[in-house]
Amino acid sequence: MKTVQHKAESRGFANHGWLQANHSFSFANWYNEDRIHFGALRVLNDDIIAPKMGFGTHPHQNMEIITIPLKGVLKHRDSMGNTWESVLPNEVQVMSAGTGVEHSEINGSDEEHLNLFQIWIIPNKQNVSPRYDQKTFNASDRENILQTLVTSIDEDTEGALQIHQDAKISRLDLTENKTFDYALKSANHGVYVMLVHGSATVANVSLETRDAVGVSDTPSFTIEAKTEASFLFIEVPMQF
Repeated sequence: MKTVQHKAESRGFANHGWLQANHSFSFANWYNEDRIHFGALRVLNDDIIAPKMGFGTHPHQNMEIITIPLKGVLKHRDSMGNTWESVLPNEVQVMSAGTGVEHSEINGSDEEHLNLFQIWIIPNKQNVSPRYDQKTFNASDRENILQTLVTSIDEDTEGALQIHQDAKISRLDLTENKTFDYALKSANHGVYVMLVHGSATVANVSLETRDAVGVSDTPSFTIEAKTEASFLFIEVPMQF
């Protein structure tokens, strides 16, 4: 088994006033040659956006973009015809940029800060037609059970959103002292585990809130929650 640990405080940080951004991997003005990507996972940003503020219209191309709001309300508009769609906590949004798309993202609240994870995954197909989707996932459905949010468009996983990569994004909420065994898709896959909150041991690595560990070269590993704990799993091909 191979593991790489990323402590919460080791992430890149940018304070733009209206935006507090934490970068698990090199992004914008933060560069770390040892933190370019984890397999096909290119970006995991943990953003806090002030009320009524956000990202103006900007382009993307040939990237799979997944957004998971944790608190507040995200408003999304894009060149595919989606006009200020609301994306709420327990919803997930996916966008295949493909041949090119422009979009805007803002905090849809006048009072509450917006906290979200934004994930970029390098696709296994280039220049596809841009696409957009979002879906609600009930929090109760991940209590001590792995809840699959996103899978490959080449798979028919009931209830999951789809992207152009042989990847799987999941969430899990464990009660105190509960254990869970995570099985990887193949020998070529690794999984980046972000502890959203709580205290836990993942693949024999101790994690606290917003710590992460990348696990590869193993068919499975064990998770033990020391307290109530919430996890985000991003499983991707390591060679792609």
